[in-house]
Amino acid sequence: MYKILRSILFFFDPEWVHYFSMNSLKLLCRIPGVKALITSCFKPKSNVQYSMFNIQFSNPVGLGAGFDKNARYLNELEALGFGFVETGTVTPKPQAGNDKPRLFRLPKDKALINRMGFNNDGVEVVAARLRAWHNKQSAIANLKSKIVIGGNIGKNKVTPNEDAWKDYEICFTALHDYVDYFVVNVSSPNTPGLRELQEKDSLKKILTNLQILNTQHLNPKPILLKIAPDLTNEQLDDVVELAIEIKLDGLVASNTTISRSNLTTHDSRLTQIGAGGLSGLPVKQRSTEVVQYIHKKTNGTIPIIASGGIFNAADAKEKMEAGASLVQVWTGFIYEGPAIVKNICKGL
Repeated sequence: MYKILRSILFFFDPEWVHYFSMNSLKLLCRIPGVKALITSCFKPKSNVQYSMFNIQFSNPVGLGAGFDKNARYLNELEALGFGFVETGTVTPKPQAGNDKPRLFRLPKDKALINRMGFNNDGVEVVAARLRAWHNKQSAIANLKSKIVIGGNIGKNKVTPNEDAWKDYEICFTALHDYVDYFVVNVSSPNTPGLRELQEKDSLKKILTNLQILNTQHLNPKPILLKIAPDLTNEQLDDVVELAIEIKLDGLVASNTTISRSNLTTHDSRLTQIGAGGLSGLPVKQRSTEVVQYIHKKTNGTIPIIASGGIFNAADAKEKMEAGASLVQVWTGFIYEGPAIVKNICKGL
């Protein structure tokens, strides 16, 4: 059924389809009884709980950052059974992102290319939505399984790299009371110069400052770092060394890639699309290699959330066998449809 719907939706602009689909789901969930019906169809039936960072996850399948950038669809994504949802990437000030079109499908490769550019409503607006969600959840008696919310934070495009730590501090402070964990995003290829922040000294300044701020709260939140699949082993060694040194809570591996190797899509189409981060099936192998490398290098002492090329239970198992504790989907959700969480959990 979803394959038929997908074939129709794929005739239209990907970004338009994204908002059309989620806004339609939002309208449906407002009809009395419909959210409960959707939940019964798509939420995994297993009662197995996953624990990480002293947080209980109803299941190990989450939705990666970039899908619900502005925390608009938490209610609907909860109905689809996600164990956790990562909002953002959020920046201190609102920004429009890069010029459209900026999201492209590569159906032959089961992939996407995006150059969104951290388009979001700004941390104040997102924090207000998360506060309202948090208050609503707190008011529900006997809530059996609360969806876990991650806050993916970044810097504004106009902020120079030497001041980037200030942007991360602003977002961290504003969101701290309303998310369960944080992910520091320095690995998107769509903000000029951002990946330079993956160098050890730059990273240390950002993360150490957040760690200090975190200790000042009564309820410190786990802080994770999201890394690119394009890092060399030497660069990964630097990340691991820093993570151990400052006692980072975990890593997300990995973000999108700038590589275009081994694609079925014709070069002329890739040239027409231009720059952007590639996600989906083509990044699956490299993402797994990064997870495995980090797991072995740290003897499994640093928890890893795996992201990249996960479409089914076999893909999720591959990531977990490589050393991941949890997995995130994004492109797989687009290609496989709303039953992806249920199907992965059933296979696991």
